[in-house]
Amino acid sequence: MAILVINAGSSSLKFALYPVVDRAVKPTIFVGCIEGLEPGGHPHAKWNETGKVPHAQDLLCPAGSQPFDCALAWLQTTLAALSDHPALDGIAHRVVHGGHLQNSVIVTPDILETLEQFNSLAPLHQPHNIAGIRHFAQIFPDVPQIACFDTVYHRTIPELNYRLPLPESLTRQGIRRYGFHGLSYQYIMSALQQHSARANDRVLMAHLGNGASLCAALNGCSQASTMGFSALDGLMMGTRSGSLDAGVLLYLLEQGWNSKQLEDLLYRQSGLLGVSGLSADMRRLRAADTPRARLAIDMFVSGIVREAGGMVACLGGLDVLAFSGGIGERDAQTRLDVCRQLKWLGVRIDAESNAQAVSDQIMPIHAPDSTVEIWAIPTDEGLVGAREAADLLFGAHASRPADCRLTA
Repeated sequence: MAILVINAGSSSLKFALYPVVDRAVKPTIFVGCIEGLEPGGHPHAKWNETGKVPHAQDLLCPAGSQPFDCALAWLQTTLAALSDHPALDGIAHRVVHGGHLQNSVIVTPDILETLEQFNSLAPLHQPHNIAGIRHFAQIFPDVPQIACFDTVYHRTIPELNYRLPLPESLTRQGIRRYGFHGLSYQYIMSALQQHSARANDRVLMAHLGNGASLCAALNGCSQASTMGFSALDGLMMGTRSGSLDAGVLLYLLEQGWNSKQLEDLLYRQSGLLGVSGLSADMRRLRAADTPRARLAIDMFVSGIVREAGGMVACLGGLDVLAFSGGIGERDAQTRLDVCRQLKWLGVRIDAESNAQAVSDQIMPIHAPDSTVEIWAIPTDEGLVGAREAADLLFGAHASRPADCRLTA
Protein backbone atom coordinates (compact mmCIF):
# COMPACT_ATOMS: atom_id res chain seq x y z
CA MET A 1 0.00 0.00 0.00
CA ALA A 2 1.14 3.57 -0.61
CA ILE A 3 -0.08 7.16 -0.50
CA LEU A 4 0.89 9.71 -3.14
CA VAL A 5 0.97 13.24 -1.72
CA ILE A 6 0.45 16.21 -4.05
CA ASN A 7 0.93 19.94 -3.61
CA ALA A 8 -0.30 21.61 -6.80
CA GLY A 9 0.58 25.28 -7.35
CA SER A 10 0.23 27.80 -10.14
CA SER A 11 3.49 26.81 -11.83
CA SER A 12 4.72 23.73 -9.98
CA LEU A 13 3.66 20.28 -8.83
CA LYS A 14 5.35 18.77 -5.77
CA PHE A 15 4.92 15.06 -5.14
CA ALA A 16 6.02 12.35 -2.73
CA LEU A 17 5.19 8.65 -2.44
CA TYR A 18 4.91 7.14 1.04
CA PRO A 19 4.62 3.36 1.61
CA VAL A 20 2.17 2.18 4.28
CA VAL A 21 3.25 -1.00 6.10
CA ASP A 22 1.13 -2.53 8.87
CA ARG A 23 -0.92 0.70 8.92
CA ALA A 24 2.20 2.79 9.59
CA VAL A 25 3.34 5.46 7.12
CA LYS A 26 7.00 4.96 6.22
CA PRO A 27 9.54 7.50 4.86
CA THR A 28 9.07 8.57 1.27
CA ILE A 29 10.61 6.40 -1.45
CA PHE A 30 10.02 8.84 -4.32
CA VAL A 31 9.92 12.61 -4.05
CA GLY A 32 10.28 15.53 -6.42
CA CYS A 33 8.91 18.60 -8.11
CA ILE A 34 7.87 19.58 -11.63
CA GLU A 35 8.28 23.28 -12.42
CA GLY A 36 7.44 25.39 -15.47
CA LEU A 37 3.74 24.51 -15.48
CA GLU A 38 2.45 28.03 -16.09
CA PRO A 39 0.69 28.59 -19.45
CA GLY A 40 3.37 28.55 -22.12
CA GLY A 41 5.90 27.14 -19.65
CA HIS A 42 8.45 24.40 -20.22
CA PRO A 43 8.01 21.55 -17.71
CA HIS A 44 11.15 20.41 -15.92
CA ALA A 45 11.17 17.57 -13.39
CA LYS A 46 13.57 16.94 -10.52
CA TRP A 47 13.15 13.82 -8.39
CA ASN A 48 14.82 11.36 -6.05
CA GLU A 49 14.14 7.66 -5.73
CA THR A 50 15.44 5.90 -2.62
CA GLY A 51 18.83 4.33 -3.24
CA LYS A 52 19.41 6.08 -6.54
CA VAL A 53 21.12 9.28 -7.66
CA PRO A 54 18.91 12.38 -8.06
CA HIS A 55 17.47 12.96 -11.52
CA ALA A 56 16.48 16.01 -13.57
CA GLN A 57 14.76 16.06 -16.92
CA ASP A 58 13.01 18.44 -19.31
CA LEU A 59 9.62 16.94 -20.12
CA LEU A 60 8.40 16.42 -23.64
CA CYS A 61 5.31 18.53 -24.22
CA PRO A 62 3.79 18.27 -27.73
CA ALA A 63 2.63 21.45 -29.43
CA GLY A 64 -0.84 22.43 -28.29
CA SER A 65 -0.59 20.44 -25.05
CA GLN A 66 -0.98 22.02 -21.64
CA PRO A 67 2.16 21.82 -19.45
CA PHE A 68 0.15 20.48 -16.48
CA ASP A 69 -1.22 17.63 -18.62
CA CYS A 70 2.31 16.77 -19.75
CA ALA A 71 3.45 16.72 -16.13
CA LEU A 72 0.65 14.37 -15.12
CA ALA A 73 1.41 12.00 -17.99
CA TRP A 74 5.09 11.94 -17.00
CA LEU A 75 4.28 11.33 -13.34
CA GLN A 76 1.86 8.52 -14.15
CA THR A 77 4.44 6.78 -16.35
CA THR A 78 7.27 7.30 -13.86
CA LEU A 79 5.23 5.94 -10.95
CA ALA A 80 4.45 2.80 -12.93
CA ALA A 81 8.15 2.33 -13.77
CA LEU A 82 9.45 2.66 -10.20
CA SER A 83 11.47 -0.32 -9.05
CA ASP A 84 9.42 -2.40 -6.59
CA HIS A 85 6.71 0.23 -6.52
CA PRO A 86 3.76 -0.40 -4.17
CA ALA A 87 0.12 -0.17 -5.21
CA LEU A 88 -1.35 3.33 -5.07
CA ASP A 89 -4.21 3.32 -2.53
CA GLY A 90 -4.86 7.04 -2.11
CA ILE A 91 -3.79 10.48 -3.29
CA ALA A 92 -3.54 13.17 -0.61
CA HIS A 93 -3.72 16.82 -1.67
CA ARG A 94 -2.62 19.82 0.33
CA VAL A 95 -5.53 22.30 0.30
CA VAL A 96 -4.88 25.65 1.94
CA HIS A 97 -8.40 26.62 3.06
CA GLY A 98 -10.88 24.15 4.50
CA GLY A 99 -13.34 26.70 5.85
CA HIS A 100 -15.72 25.04 8.31
CA LEU A 101 -14.39 21.52 7.57
CA GLN A 102 -12.78 20.19 10.74
CA ASN A 103 -10.80 17.21 9.41
CA SER A 104 -9.22 15.83 6.26
CA VAL A 105 -11.86 14.34 3.95
CA ILE A 106 -12.24 11.99 1.02
CA VAL A 107 -13.17 14.27 -1.85
CA THR A 108 -16.65 14.19 -3.38
CA PRO A 109 -18.25 16.56 -5.90
CA ASP A 110 -19.99 18.34 -3.01
CA ILE A 111 -16.66 18.80 -1.19
CA LEU A 112 -15.09 20.32 -4.30
CA GLU A 113 -18.00 22.72 -4.66
CA THR A 114 -17.55 23.77 -1.03
CA LEU A 115 -13.80 24.29 -1.40
CA GLU A 116 -14.24 26.46 -4.48
CA GLN A 117 -16.09 28.97 -2.30
CA PHE A 118 -12.75 29.79 -0.63
CA ASN A 119 -10.81 30.54 -3.83
CA SER A 120 -10.83 34.28 -3.19
CA LEU A 121 -9.44 33.78 0.34
CA ALA A 122 -6.28 32.06 -0.90
CA PRO A 123 -5.97 32.97 -4.60
CA LEU A 124 -2.30 31.97 -4.80
CA HIS A 125 -3.11 28.42 -3.71
CA GLN A 126 -6.74 27.31 -3.47
CA PRO A 127 -7.71 27.34 -7.18
CA HIS A 128 -4.57 25.38 -8.06
CA ASN A 129 -5.07 22.90 -5.19
CA ILE A 130 -8.57 22.18 -6.48
CA ALA A 131 -7.44 21.95 -10.10
CA GLY A 132 -4.86 19.38 -8.99
CA ILE A 133 -7.56 17.26 -7.37
CA ARG A 134 -9.66 17.35 -10.54
CA HIS A 135 -6.73 16.41 -12.76
CA PHE A 136 -5.62 13.49 -10.60
CA ALA A 137 -9.19 12.22 -10.28
CA GLN A 138 -9.31 11.99 -14.06
CA ILE A 139 -6.10 10.01 -14.54
CA PHE A 140 -6.57 7.88 -11.39
CA PRO A 141 -10.38 7.46 -11.39
CA ASP A 142 -10.37 4.44 -9.05
CA VAL A 143 -8.04 5.94 -6.43
CA PRO A 144 -9.57 7.95 -3.55
CA GLN A 145 -8.58 11.63 -3.50
CA ILE A 146 -8.10 13.05 0.01
CA ALA A 147 -8.08 16.76 0.83
CA CYS A 148 -5.82 17.74 3.76
CA PHE A 149 -6.35 21.28 5.00
CA ASP A 150 -3.91 23.86 6.36
CA THR A 151 -6.71 25.21 8.55
CA VAL A 152 -7.50 22.03 10.52
CA TYR A 153 -4.61 22.22 13.02
CA HIS A 154 -5.97 25.60 14.17
CA ARG A 155 -9.45 24.28 15.03
CA THR A 156 -8.48 24.46 18.74
CA ILE A 157 -7.95 28.24 18.73
CA PRO A 158 -10.33 29.65 21.39
CA GLU A 159 -13.07 32.07 20.37
CA LEU A 160 -11.26 34.92 22.10
CA ASN A 161 -8.49 34.55 19.50
CA TYR A 162 -10.43 33.51 16.40
CA ARG A 163 -13.31 36.00 16.68
CA LEU A 164 -12.98 39.21 14.66
CA PRO A 165 -14.39 42.47 16.09
CA LEU A 166 -17.31 42.48 13.64
CA PRO A 167 -21.10 42.14 14.02
CA GLU A 168 -22.46 38.71 14.91
CA SER A 169 -24.24 38.46 11.56
CA LEU A 170 -20.86 38.43 9.78
CA THR A 171 -19.35 35.96 12.24
CA ARG A 172 -22.21 33.56 11.52
CA GLN A 173 -21.26 33.73 7.84
CA GLY A 174 -17.85 32.29 8.72
CA ILE A 175 -15.87 35.54 8.78
CA ARG A 176 -13.31 34.75 11.49
CA ARG A 177 -9.63 33.94 11.92
CA TYR A 178 -8.77 30.47 10.60
CA GLY A 179 -4.97 30.24 10.58
CA PHE A 180 -2.89 28.45 7.95
CA HIS A 181 0.32 26.45 7.47
CA GLY A 182 -1.41 23.87 9.64
CA LEU A 183 0.12 20.81 7.96
CA SER A 184 3.56 22.26 8.63
CA TYR A 185 2.74 23.11 12.24
CA GLN A 186 1.29 19.64 12.77
CA TYR A 187 4.59 18.15 11.62
CA ILE A 188 6.70 20.56 13.69
CA MET A 189 4.71 19.72 16.80
CA SER A 190 5.00 15.97 16.22
CA ALA A 191 8.78 16.40 15.76
CA LEU A 192 9.05 18.41 18.96
CA GLN A 193 7.05 15.77 20.83
CA GLN A 194 9.67 13.21 19.78
CA HIS A 195 12.71 15.36 20.57
CA SER A 196 11.83 17.74 23.39
CA ALA A 197 10.41 17.10 26.85
CA ARG A 198 8.98 20.64 26.74
CA ALA A 199 6.95 20.18 23.56
CA ASN A 200 3.64 20.38 25.39
CA ASP A 201 4.61 23.58 27.21
CA ARG A 202 4.43 27.08 25.70
CA VAL A 203 5.64 26.76 22.09
CA LEU A 204 6.07 29.38 19.39
CA MET A 205 6.43 27.92 15.88
CA ALA A 206 7.65 30.05 12.97
CA HIS A 207 6.96 28.85 9.43
CA LEU A 208 9.04 31.29 7.40
CA GLY A 209 9.11 31.02 3.62
CA ASN A 210 7.48 32.70 0.65
CA GLY A 211 4.41 32.38 2.85
CA ALA A 212 5.13 33.12 6.50
CA SER A 213 3.29 32.90 9.79
CA LEU A 214 3.67 32.25 13.51
CA CYS A 215 1.65 29.85 15.64
CA ALA A 216 1.36 29.81 19.44
CA ALA A 217 0.67 26.34 20.86
CA LEU A 218 -0.03 24.94 24.33
CA ASN A 219 -0.37 21.23 25.16
CA GLY A 220 0.34 20.59 21.49
CA CYS A 221 -2.71 22.59 20.41
CA SER A 222 -2.88 25.81 18.42
CA GLN A 223 -3.91 28.80 20.52
CA ALA A 224 -3.31 31.67 18.09
CA SER A 225 -1.94 32.34 14.61
CA THR A 226 -0.73 35.46 12.85
CA MET A 227 -2.71 34.44 9.76
CA GLY A 228 -6.44 35.02 9.89
CA PHE A 229 -9.49 34.89 7.60
CA SER A 230 -7.21 34.60 4.58
CA ALA A 231 -3.60 33.60 3.94
CA LEU A 232 -2.76 37.30 3.59
CA ASP A 233 -2.76 38.40 7.23
CA GLY A 234 0.09 38.68 9.72
CA LEU A 235 3.75 38.66 8.72
CA MET A 236 5.22 40.35 5.67
CA MET A 237 5.93 37.59 3.13
CA GLY A 238 7.62 37.02 -0.20
CA THR A 239 5.05 38.86 -2.31
CA ARG A 240 2.21 39.31 0.22
CA SER A 241 1.87 42.42 2.33
CA GLY A 242 0.81 40.77 5.59
CA SER A 243 -1.17 42.91 8.03
CA LEU A 244 -2.17 46.25 6.55
CA ASP A 245 -4.29 49.14 7.80
CA ALA A 246 -7.71 48.62 6.18
CA GLY A 247 -7.79 52.37 5.66
CA VAL A 248 -5.17 51.94 2.93
CA LEU A 249 -7.61 49.76 0.99
CA LEU A 250 -10.45 52.23 1.48
CA TYR A 251 -8.18 55.01 0.23
CA LEU A 252 -7.18 53.03 -2.87
CA LEU A 253 -10.84 52.23 -3.59
CA GLU A 254 -11.56 55.96 -3.47
CA GLN A 255 -8.72 56.42 -5.97
CA GLY A 256 -10.50 54.10 -8.39
CA TRP A 257 -8.75 50.79 -7.73
CA ASN A 258 -10.91 47.70 -8.25
CA SER A 259 -10.87 44.40 -6.34
CA LYS A 260 -8.65 42.63 -8.89
CA GLN A 261 -6.06 45.38 -8.71
CA LEU A 262 -6.09 45.25 -4.92
CA GLU A 263 -5.74 41.46 -4.96
CA ASP A 264 -2.75 41.69 -7.28
CA LEU A 265 -1.15 44.38 -5.12
CA LEU A 266 -1.61 42.56 -1.81
CA TYR A 267 -0.83 39.01 -2.94
CA ARG A 268 1.70 39.42 -5.76
CA GLN A 269 3.43 42.83 -5.66
CA SER A 270 4.07 43.50 -1.97
CA GLY A 271 6.19 41.98 0.80
CA LEU A 272 9.90 41.39 0.22
CA LEU A 273 9.42 41.91 -3.51
CA GLY A 274 7.52 45.17 -3.12
CA VAL A 275 9.90 46.75 -0.62
CA SER A 276 13.12 45.60 -2.28
CA GLY A 277 11.94 46.20 -5.84
CA LEU A 278 14.15 43.25 -6.69
CA SER A 279 13.01 39.80 -5.54
CA ALA A 280 10.90 37.77 -3.13
CA ASP A 281 13.81 35.36 -2.63
CA MET A 282 15.73 35.91 0.61
CA ARG A 283 18.90 34.42 -0.91
CA ARG A 284 18.90 36.94 -3.73
CA LEU A 285 18.21 39.82 -1.36
CA ARG A 286 21.14 38.93 0.88
CA ALA A 287 23.42 38.64 -2.13
CA ALA A 288 22.26 42.00 -3.54
CA ASP A 289 23.09 44.01 -0.41
CA THR A 290 21.37 47.16 -1.69
CA PRO A 291 19.67 49.66 0.67
CA ARG A 292 16.19 48.53 -0.41
CA ALA A 293 17.11 44.85 -0.12
CA ARG A 294 18.49 45.43 3.39
CA LEU A 295 15.34 47.37 4.34
CA ALA A 296 13.13 44.51 3.13
CA ILE A 297 15.10 41.99 5.21
CA ASP A 298 15.07 44.24 8.29
CA MET A 299 11.31 44.77 7.97
CA PHE A 300 10.79 41.01 7.65
CA VAL A 301 12.76 40.30 10.82
CA SER A 302 11.18 43.20 12.71
CA GLY A 303 7.70 41.94 11.82
CA ILE A 304 8.52 38.47 13.14
CA VAL A 305 9.78 39.91 16.42
CA ARG A 306 6.77 42.22 16.81
CA GLU A 307 4.24 39.46 16.11
CA ALA A 308 6.17 37.04 18.33
CA GLY A 309 5.52 39.39 21.24
CA GLY A 310 1.78 39.07 20.70
CA MET A 311 1.94 35.29 20.38
CA VAL A 312 4.00 34.97 23.56
CA ALA A 313 1.50 37.20 25.38
CA CYS A 314 -1.26 34.75 24.38
CA LEU A 315 0.76 31.94 25.97
CA GLY A 316 1.83 33.86 29.06
CA GLY A 317 5.50 33.12 28.38
CA LEU A 318 7.72 30.97 26.20
CA ASP A 319 9.44 27.60 26.62
CA VAL A 320 10.20 26.48 23.05
CA LEU A 321 10.85 28.36 19.79
CA ALA A 322 10.94 26.39 16.51
CA PHE A 323 11.93 27.63 13.05
CA SER A 324 10.81 25.99 9.82
CA GLY A 325 9.91 26.79 6.19
CA GLY A 326 12.36 27.66 3.43
CA ILE A 327 13.79 30.72 5.20
CA GLY A 328 13.40 29.35 8.72
CA GLU A 329 15.26 26.16 7.80
CA ARG A 330 18.02 27.55 5.58
CA ASP A 331 18.68 31.18 6.47
CA ALA A 332 20.79 31.09 9.61
CA GLN A 333 21.08 34.90 9.69
CA THR A 334 17.32 35.36 9.97
CA ARG A 335 17.20 32.92 12.90
CA LEU A 336 20.13 34.69 14.54
CA ASP A 337 18.62 38.16 14.11
CA VAL A 338 15.19 37.09 15.42
CA CYS A 339 16.65 35.36 18.47
CA ARG A 340 18.92 38.26 19.36
CA GLN A 341 15.93 40.60 19.33
CA LEU A 342 13.99 38.16 21.55
CA LYS A 343 16.79 38.10 24.13
CA TRP A 344 14.47 39.77 26.66
CA LEU A 345 12.46 36.52 26.72
CA GLY A 346 15.47 34.48 27.81
CA VAL A 347 16.18 33.37 24.24
CA ARG A 348 19.89 32.61 23.74
CA ILE A 349 20.95 31.09 20.44
CA ASP A 350 24.19 29.14 19.97
CA ALA A 351 25.85 30.80 16.98
CA GLU A 352 27.89 27.73 15.98
CA SER A 353 24.96 25.31 16.14
CA ASN A 354 22.79 27.81 14.28
CA ALA A 355 25.33 28.13 11.48
CA GLN A 356 25.41 24.33 11.09
CA ALA A 357 21.62 23.95 11.02
CA VAL A 358 21.15 24.20 7.27
CA SER A 359 20.66 20.51 6.49
CA ASP A 360 17.65 18.20 6.59
CA GLN A 361 18.29 17.32 10.24
CA ILE A 362 16.20 18.39 13.23
CA MET A 363 18.65 20.36 15.37
CA PRO A 364 18.60 22.15 18.73
CA ILE A 365 20.32 25.52 18.36
CA HIS A 366 19.92 27.07 21.83
CA ALA A 367 22.86 28.06 24.00
CA PRO A 368 23.40 26.31 27.37
CA ASP A 369 22.20 29.39 29.29
CA SER A 370 19.01 29.84 27.25
CA THR A 371 15.79 29.50 29.24
CA VAL A 372 14.00 28.84 25.96
CA GLU A 373 14.71 25.83 23.76
CA ILE A 374 15.35 26.79 20.11
CA TRP A 375 14.98 24.28 17.28
CA ALA A 376 15.53 24.25 13.53
CA ILE A 377 13.07 21.73 12.09
CA PRO A 378 12.84 20.97 8.34
CA THR A 379 9.12 20.59 7.81
CA ASP A 380 7.47 17.65 6.04
CA GLU A 381 3.92 18.57 5.09
CA GLY A 382 3.82 15.56 2.78
CA LEU A 383 4.30 13.12 5.64
CA VAL A 384 1.41 14.74 7.51
CA GLY A 385 -0.77 14.47 4.42
CA ALA A 386 0.14 10.78 4.04
CA ARG A 387 -0.74 10.14 7.69
CA GLU A 388 -4.04 11.93 7.33
CA ALA A 389 -4.90 9.86 4.26
CA ALA A 390 -3.86 6.64 6.00
CA ASP A 391 -6.16 7.54 8.90
CA LEU A 392 -9.11 7.78 6.55
CA LEU A 393 -8.29 4.77 4.39
CA PHE A 394 -6.74 2.28 6.79
CA GLY A 395 -7.62 3.47 10.30
CA ALA A 396 -3.93 4.08 10.94
CA HIS A 397 -4.26 6.86 13.51
CA ALA A 398 -2.68 4.89 16.37
CA SER A 399 0.49 4.28 14.34
CA ARG A 400 1.61 7.92 14.10
CA PRO A 401 3.02 10.36 16.66
CA ALA A 402 0.41 11.93 18.92
CA ASP A 403 -0.86 15.30 17.82
CA CYS A 404 -3.34 17.72 19.32
CA ARG A 405 -6.45 16.18 20.82
CA LEU A 406 -9.60 18.26 21.02
CA THR A 407 -10.91 18.66 24.55
CA ALA A 408 -14.33 20.02 23.58
